Amino acid sequence: MNTKKQNSELPKGERPVAIVTGASRGIGKAISIELAGIGFDIVINHYDFATDGSPDETAAQKTSSDIAAKGIRCLVLRADVSNDADRTGLIKAVKDEFGRCDMLINNAGVAPLKRVDLLEATEESFDRVLGINLKGPYFLTQLVAKWMIEQKKLYPDRSFRIVNIGSMSAYTSSPERSEYCISKAGVSMMAMLYADRLAEFGIGVFEIRPGIIETDMTSVVKEKYDKLIADGLTPIKRWGKPDDVAKAVSAIAEGKLDFSTGQVINVDGGFHLRRL
Repeated sequence: MNTKKQNSELPKGERPVAIVTGASRGIGKAISIELAGIGFDIVINHYDFATDGSPDETAAQKTSSDIAAKGIRCLVLRADVSNDADRTGLIKAVKDEFGRCDMLINNAGVAPLKRVDLLEATEESFDRVLGINLKGPYFLTQLVAKWMIEQKKLYPDRSFRIVNIGSMSAYTSSPERSEYCISKAGVSMMAMLYADRLAEFGIGVFEIRPGIIETDMTSVVKEKYDKLIADGLTPIKRWGKPDDVAKAVSAIAEGKLDFSTGQVINVDGGFHLRRL
């Protein structure tokens, strides 16, 4: 993998390209800006809506502007990762614009619209959450992996990597948002499966497992987690920041973990530690 300086000096069209799903805000935005800072051209995928239900480009365009200010090419693509036609269109657009994809970050994810007890969970909510959080990245990765294999054959010196943004909810029970926990457990296994399958092609696959991160998704439970963190839920007594996750992605992008395919990287303030 090229160094930060080398990447930034490459002509347009020759820099590595990263697709980041759910990249208009929060963790996805932080990852996009971090990768732009080390010389990646960026594809911002989003599927935002305004409060009136109309498509909303505001946050995605703001992120794009922040990246373009660094002298980096940035393409904004609205696509629903849970939809087959949208996934296909997304990859076609990237091929048409850049002709390459060196890194995929599966970050797009949603929580249930309502937190309800497991015994009252609905099939509609289950389908929505699993569709976006698991089915979408599963099949988007399939598309990108096939393309990466083709690229690797043509350009054997290039490095290709895939990162799944999971969650500590993959192994932590929250019965009031069971569909989210199940989706993230699936994402964890998905990373393992793809790491195994793509290793022969030199394509690294990783899972980053955030803990309690300060984003729009967690803003509705801020008081609850303020208290839990203060009471010692995590050894590091602070909220995680999107930048904490972005730095872990950057380490992968720079090739520092290329012999660790399939690895889970906990970005959770030590939540995963078993303590007495």
